[in-house]
Amino acid sequence: MDESEARDIPIIQLRPLRERNICQREFDRILASIKAIGLIEPLIVFPEGEDFVITDGVQRYKALLNLGVEIIPCIVGPRREAFTGNRMVNRLSPVQENRMIEKSLEELDEQTIAAALNLSGITHRLKKTLLKQLHADAAAALDQSAITRACARELTHVKPDRQSEILTAMKSYKDFSVAFARSLILKTPPAQREIRRRKRNPWNKSAQRRSDLLKKLAEAEQKHDFYSRLYKQYTIDLLRLAIYARALLTNQQVRECLDQRHPEIVARFEAIIAEAKG
Repeated sequence: MDESEARDIPIIQLRPLRERNICQREFDRILASIKAIGLIEPLIVFPEGEDFVITDGVQRYKALLNLGVEIIPCIVGPRREAFTGNRMVNRLSPVQENRMIEKSLEELDEQTIAAALNLSGITHRLKKTLLKQLHADAAAALDQSAITRACARELTHVKPDRQSEILTAMKSYKDFSVAFARSLILKTPPAQREIRRRKRNPWNKSAQRRSDLLKKLAEAEQKHDFYSRLYKQYTIDLLRLAIYARALLTNQQVRECLDQRHPEIVARFEAIIAEAKG
């Protein structure tokens, strides 16, 4: 078999590639989903002797085993694929989940979908208010799970263009925490703030709270400046050292002496010169 193919395989011939535990709540959601609307995504397997090894879908397999299903639809690959434990679980971003539920509503009612997801209701999952308030870059970051929903809510306190600026700063510092986002939001000029009637408004908090957040931001900026200066000085010192090392190695008498008595120093000097060039 050279290509993947879809096949119905008896559950008795299936076995997991490896055991992986998930929380009971997540397993209950998988079980509830299969009970309500059946198995949507087939298992990924590869043949091994007379059996088939599951590389993707171990929890679905356990749920079907729990339900007493005898035949399972599978995608059979020609060989073991490079799946990891993390890829065995599909984690939807908030935007993807919203689209999935909306698509499901075209054929199913809310009660059925809620039961499939093991939720009391799905109305709260369909709210688009947050997405409408986000800049396209921020919405994309939320969709890709680069920022959390809590962080996205904080960004709505400022206008879309300012959201994009803050997101760029977060990427630059590699800090996507809510605390860092708040510290940048508090530095937003009044003209770029988004004032709405809401209980949680960053500019309604105490002066002490604002002072603490601004202090944290100042400390982060100081650390960034310190390491920038340190790296710059290191680069300068390395170039100076490379110049001295090259001068020694290009001196014939010094080079012959070092080659005979201290070859390890020659190797080190050559490495310094190469690092400076790189």
